[in-house]
Amino acid sequence: MLSRTRFSVLDRSRTREGHTDAEALRDTVRLAREAERLGFHRFWVSEHHGVPGVAGSAPTVLAAAVAGATRTIRVGTGGVMLPNHRPLVVAEQFGVLESLYPGRIDMGLGRSVGFTDGVRRALGRDKEDAEDFGAQIDELLGWFRGTSPTGVRARPAEGLVVPPFVLAMGEGARIAARAGLPMVIGDLRSRDRMRRGIDRYRAEFEPSVWADEPYVVISGTVAVAADEESARRLLVPEAWSMAHARTHGTFPPLGPAERVEATAMTAKQRELYTAGLAGHIAGTEEQVARALEAVLEETGAQEVLVTTSTYDRDALLDSYRRLASVVGAADGAHR
Repeated sequence: MLSRTRFSVLDRSRTREGHTDAEALRDTVRLAREAERLGFHRFWVSEHHGVPGVAGSAPTVLAAAVAGATRTIRVGTGGVMLPNHRPLVVAEQFGVLESLYPGRIDMGLGRSVGFTDGVRRALGRDKEDAEDFGAQIDELLGWFRGTSPTGVRARPAEGLVVPPFVLAMGEGARIAARAGLPMVIGDLRSRDRMRRGIDRYRAEFEPSVWADEPYVVISGTVAVAADEESARRLLVPEAWSMAHARTHGTFPPLGPAERVEATAMTAKQRELYTAGLAGHIAGTEEQVARALEAVLEETGAQEVLVTTSTYDRDALLDSYRRLASVVGAADGAHR
């Protein structure tokens, strides 16, 4: 089953202790080159505004840098948060990307409207804007098909085919199904919730010009190392960052695992940190292969989008190399 499944990478441009935002963005571009060399199917970048510890705030700009630094791998967003933008502008941006890098661009779309009230005010948005996500997708896709009732033409987007994907959180699965679009759903730690979303999506899917049958991408952290303990340590920086964010409201830069493990934590932080280490797919090549086979059997997903972040870039690259050998990505590059 692994050899029949596409494997892709999403990088969130996480900052690291002692390193700048600029370095985080350049790390993303370097990782994309390595992902291409290893044969992963696509490489996506994310959108976060005003979030300490995350440098990726302009996904279409970063996607352009990634596409320019690579030759064959598909490049896209995971995703552009559509309620933050006018659909015409998003169509124009992806039209430019597709024109520059034809046949390589994906358009992953999400419905988040900002991490905090302050960010939402700065964007001129509020939580209610997410309620119009379905209509916003319809408007966006209309610009590519030339069906806008305004009489305005989206240039250079009109007539181009940029595959759209919906990032499904809650209502997103139903929206993806009704629009007849591929769906990206996470995370691997919430298997029951993921399976319910996939079942709803497949049951309600309506074929469209974009997809004639359901297409499911599952996303989450996958860490591979020479032994279980080394794989677990890859998870440590992100687990602590999430625990810190839940108790302080900000994401710190990712720190070395050994320093995190020596950090004094409150009882609540320890609880959140321990929970953050659980449920991911992590281990040796053999352990990860078995775990991936099980989750693919359970979900029937056609693709896995790997979202691993950690402090040690060499260990992260080694994890992706080991994963590529597990799933045979290099043998069927960008299949």
